[in-house]
Amino acid sequence: MKLIEAAMEAQSRYPHRIVLARVDGKLCELSGDIFVQDNRSYEWVTTADTSGMQTYRRSVTLLMLKAVRDVYGRAVKVCVEYSLSRGYYCSVSGDVEADRDFIEKVSERMRELVDSALPFTKFTVGLDEAIRIFHEEEMYDKEKLFRYRRASRVNLYELDGYRDYFYGYMVPDTSYLTVWQLFLYDKGFVLQLPEKKAPEELPEFNPQHKLFHVLDESTKLAAKLGIENVGDLNDAVANGEINELILVQEALQEKKIADIAQDIASRPEVKFVMIAGPSSSGKTTFSHRLSIQLRTQGLKPHPIGLDDYFVNRENTPKDEDGNYNFECLEALDIEQFNSDMTRLLAGEEVELPSFNFKTGRREYKGNVKKLGADDILVIEGIHGLNDKLSHSLDKKNKYKIYISALTQLNVDEHNRIPTTDGRLIRRMVRDARTRGTTAKGTIAMWESVRKGEEKNIFPYQETADAMFNSALLYELAVLKPYAEPALFGIRPGEPEYEEAKRLLKFLDYFLAVGSDELPKNSIIREFVGGSCFKV
Repeated sequence: MKLIEAAMEAQSRYPHRIVLARVDGKLCELSGDIFVQDNRSYEWVTTADTSGMQTYRRSVTLLMLKAVRDVYGRAVKVCVEYSLSRGYYCSVSGDVEADRDFIEKVSERMRELVDSALPFTKFTVGLDEAIRIFHEEEMYDKEKLFRYRRASRVNLYELDGYRDYFYGYMVPDTSYLTVWQLFLYDKGFVLQLPEKKAPEELPEFNPQHKLFHVLDESTKLAAKLGIENVGDLNDAVANGEINELILVQEALQEKKIADIAQDIASRPEVKFVMIAGPSSSGKTTFSHRLSIQLRTQGLKPHPIGLDDYFVNRENTPKDEDGNYNFECLEALDIEQFNSDMTRLLAGEEVELPSFNFKTGRREYKGNVKKLGADDILVIEGIHGLNDKLSHSLDKKNKYKIYISALTQLNVDEHNRIPTTDGRLIRRMVRDARTRGTTAKGTIAMWESVRKGEEKNIFPYQETADAMFNSALLYELAVLKPYAEPALFGIRPGEPEYEEAKRLLKFLDYFLAVGSDELPKNSIIREFVGGSCFKV
């Protein structure tokens, strides 16, 4: 029988919808002419798996784009911008605006398409033919992107006459796509989608307004610079304009850091700057650069790492697997931290601890602090935005900063670059350079890292006084030469191979850029090396 027939027969044994298969360890779509054979191994992939949910969300996106084309024709274009409220924020351009009528008409057409069970048909064409199709479909960003494509053949998808390119797989047909909803937001709309932890449920629509403002600001700045997608970036590289782009981007980041420092200086009651953000956001370099800007405001910053307040190893809580949980709030000596900070605020002289990671114990080595009129503490750690950490400190004495690498660059107008991919590639490069960890090891632990972020960081991001986007438009082109060799080291059959293959395909869109032209204080230096800071 065909693969899709076998999947339908197996469905009753799985609580979630089967959307893909692994045939001899390789991901495959259910549609097509693949037949089940006794000498091959099969594994079903559902929407509760990472690859399955990515496929589901990608398919709903294509469904939405097809519905917009059916309702409005080529007169209206939709750009899938970035992740917001567990879905995708989309902007609308052309003859109509995103309003209630737009949402109702597109939603109705999407439901009709779902009821029709229309197939997603993959077809392969030559590169020149693909570029011709993109031009005909007025997808000029894809046309530009594929001028830099090395492969001679391209896989496209067709849904009832609508042709498009997506980087990844699709479900067999539209009847699979029953969980989604469109919400008006700002000047566009959000395509709200489920998550793998609850594939049949739609999470509550809860947009993060401060985060959206930062993403929107970054996207508009990218548009002003003429770099809205990977094709634009590749043009800048090919035309010899990348050095100027690097300098302008770094200058814009420095200006933003200076603005934050000025805001802090304008609040004389602030004595504690609390910095938090997810893994590989560039927190260490940011804190150094912020400290320099605070000095230009006449302040005297003193860095403090929350890691120095870890409880002794034997007192560290353990997770459900019996491993030490260093990311939970209880892994820190909260009361000691609050006692020290309260005494410093009162003008007392306090000896601060340092944590010895080899012995697993806190030590005191004469690091004595006393806050003068111009002194300010810059405190960095994953729990910095959680008021439970600093419960004894008055809010007026704290200034909270959320930092993350919020990717504003997309592959094209329909294929977004997840922020998590940018951070994963950053971490992979840094881990290999500073910790001797292979790309395989970094990928293996990434799911656990993400769970910790979801619990300990993201719920508090909207409480920040300031948000800083550490992503740079050019960075993936610089990280590419470091990341690709590491990813090629992961072999077929290893659990991390599937993710490595996906990331390699993603990096193949970019023209590589050398790191020689990076300023010594660039956040990217924290990952590729050569920073003027101790990072």
